[in-house]
Amino acid sequence: MTDMAVYQDDPLGDLRRLQAEMFRSVRFVVDAGLHDKRWSRGRAIDYMLSKTGMTEAEVIREIERYVVWPGQATAYKLGQFALLKLRGEAESQLGEDFDLRKFHEMVLMNGAMPLEILEESVRLWIQQQLEAV
Repeated sequence: MTDMAVYQDDPLGDLRRLQAEMFRSVRFVVDAGLHDKRWSRGRAIDYMLSKTGMTEAEVIREIERYVVWPGQATAYKLGQFALLKLRGEAESQLGEDFDLRKFHEMVLMNGAMPLEILEESVRLWIQQQLEAV
């Protein structure tokens, strides 16, 4: 995350972070393209090759995985979007009392769960934080 200054003195590390973000976004597009838009395997390969710095062999391995695991990349990205939205809600409502470490602990403490349950958990946690102030 750029807001944690993790890459402040590491421009190459930040470049790798940006490449990873691009890769995950491309995976999202390819997953939807293959399974919703009915892209051919070749079109998915061409798209990923044009958007990443990956070799053709790497891209083919990735595409083969998406073909047999529909929705995995989409679920990952939608989960990321949901977590960022919930974090934004917490930051907005808690203001200066928002603690990123406590937020992360709350999100992780109950393990994997459906997003609707996570949303309820985060909103309950926000209320508890507001009452504790």
